[in-house]
Amino acid sequence: MRALVFDDTLRFDAHHPDPKPGPDDALLHVLRAGICATDLEIVRGYLGFRGVPGHEFVARVIEGPPPLRGRRVVAEINCVCGRCDLCTAGLSTHCRRRTVVGISGRDGAFAEMLAVPASNCRVLPDEIGDEEAVFVEPLAAAMQVLRQVKVEPSMRVAVVGTGRLGLLVAQVLARTGCALLAVGRNPLTLGRLDRGGIRTATAAEVPRRQDHDVVVECTGSAEGLPLALSLVRPRGTVIVKTTLAERPPVDLAPLVINEVTLLGSRCGPFDDAIAALARREIEVASMVSRAFSLSQGLAAFESAADPRNVKVLLKPDA
Repeated sequence: MRALVFDDTLRFDAHHPDPKPGPDDALLHVLRAGICATDLEIVRGYLGFRGVPGHEFVARVIEGPPPLRGRRVVAEINCVCGRCDLCTAGLSTHCRRRTVVGISGRDGAFAEMLAVPASNCRVLPDEIGDEEAVFVEPLAAAMQVLRQVKVEPSMRVAVVGTGRLGLLVAQVLARTGCALLAVGRNPLTLGRLDRGGIRTATAAEVPRRQDHDVVVECTGSAEGLPLALSLVRPRGTVIVKTTLAERPPVDLAPLVINEVTLLGSRCGPFDDAIAALARREIEVASMVSRAFSLSQGLAAFESAADPRNVKVLLKPDA
């Protein structure tokens, strides 16, 4: 099959071996896949991954349990054992033996096919198109914020970073009725939020008054956490979404002095994300900037790194 493969460098492989699904797996034909910030970090060395990247995707089931065959699905990216202490304690996304689609120990979706546990698959309603379905995984990650922190209308909340994930987090938080501010540096994405009725500011102009109850950090950069700490109030909460290949030192003195709660945040509820997209509560279609074939994968990654583009897709059939 055709695939994009990372093994110290990213390359297109026209004859990559087909996946070999296990007895509990479903074999999927990829319809669309999205390039995200984590993928860009992977090709910079994040987690030492080698193989086929890609974890935001929609696919059709080729082989698997009869109820799934032929169905259009998205899939949870954490592939877990179900038996370790964390799995049995209800923390299966942190399974001690987990592999993660396209990120850790398992090939991903930048290919014509991939295999995932059948239990990870979620059937999509017809109301969600293929390009919208690519956003289920990142939208679920955005929704995880509200599972970790209760946000009320009386609260002042900031989203730091207005890239792919920040745009989704801002839309999710806007539904709570809180006093929301999105802070970024890209005039294109800031303008998109302005038009959607979400108040914005550039990182250069936002006052560092430490007066926000909750700050969600989605910058994808080393500067994000220090900025978030300058915005959150004493005993407020900072939620960190950024993962980086390079791990710069961070001054944690403001965290200690101001008694700030710091939360990491990763994967979220797929079923909630699917329902929100089906009900048109979150707008994602306009975020798609460009689409490329797998053979154009290197150009697709260059395009995804360009701040003029929001979401870049791969179309394996093209």
